Amino acid sequence: MIKEWNLLRTIACLSIVFLHSTSQTAVSVGGYPASGAYSVLRVALCYATPTFVILSEIILANRYPDELPKNFWKKRLKWILAPFLAFAVIDALVSYHLNPAVDIGLMIQKNLLGNYEGYFVLIIFQFYALHYLVTKYKIPVSWLLPVSLIVMSLHFQFMEGSHRSIKENLSYLKVPFTAWFAYFAVAYAIGKHYKTVAVKLQQYRYLTIAGVGLSLALVYIFFKAGYTGVGSKRLDLFPLTVAVSLFILAWGQRLPGSRIINLISNYSFGIYLVHWQVQRYLASYTAQLFEQTYLQVFSLFFLTLILSMGLIKLVSLFPGGAYLVGNIRRKRKAVSAPLPKTA
Repeated sequence: MIKEWNLLRTIACLSIVFLHSTSQTAVSVGGYPASGAYSVLRVALCYATPTFVILSEIILANRYPDELPKNFWKKRLKWILAPFLAFAVIDALVSYHLNPAVDIGLMIQKNLLGNYEGYFVLIIFQFYALHYLVTKYKIPVSWLLPVSLIVMSLHFQFMEGSHRSIKENLSYLKVPFTAWFAYFAVAYAIGKHYKTVAVKLQQYRYLTIAGVGLSLALVYIFFKAGYTGVGSKRLDLFPLTVAVSLFILAWGQRLPGSRIINLISNYSFGIYLVHWQVQRYLASYTAQLFEQTYLQVFSLFFLTLILSMGLIKLVSLFPGGAYLVGNIRRKRKAVSAPLPKTA
């Protein structure tokens, strides 16, 4: 595994845990701090889920630029879809335990359609199908990129509609691939030509800093214009996600390999699924430990990360544990993309 991919996955994973630490702390204390900067930070952190989605296609396009291998679907069904299905049930059970008034059967049905934190798995599987079609029919990137941007923009425009059925089904409307199509196209282009892209990112790595700055400014502009919703279904998160990904892929090549980065990267899928449930129980306790919001959030963040990884390790020791938390026993050898001679 190329080391900057591990770094990107790890940073995205930690960003998600931190974002949800702010959310669960707010649930426990009864609200968010009255701070515009805090709110903008929460919006910006929503780049993390799309980054997971982008990285999955970067890796796929790099490994299989022409066609998918015969055993591709079998492995993904075992190690990715099975945990999604398991946690659709677990999430409903936790909700029922916290609130017995919950209709557990209905909630499981909704979760299976993507109405819980594991929804990104459904998006990734749609990307697998898209990758199959793009490689099978040799669809050129020059055509894919503009079309995907138009389709995704139209989808987001549709979700801004005022019709009651749209408002009631927003949690499902973010699942179709059309809401993420441009993410797929960009990731496919990066992954398919990653050796060339990696060299170019090294040569122009300082420009990636400007890219992050400009995309953060765009998020701020949208926020001030009234788009204050915290979630991944924001069109202004697309340039931020791409910019942050390119920044980490550029500068990550220059960093030495790290065992802790590789470890968190290996556990990241399980952390994504487990941490939300851990926080639902833990947040009320960490909120009582401190009065300051930042201490409440950071304590929840660190304890969640430690407990989640501990639970993942424990579950993985049991037969069939990988069907719950993903396969953490696979080895990821961290290597680096070639650096240009001028670097």
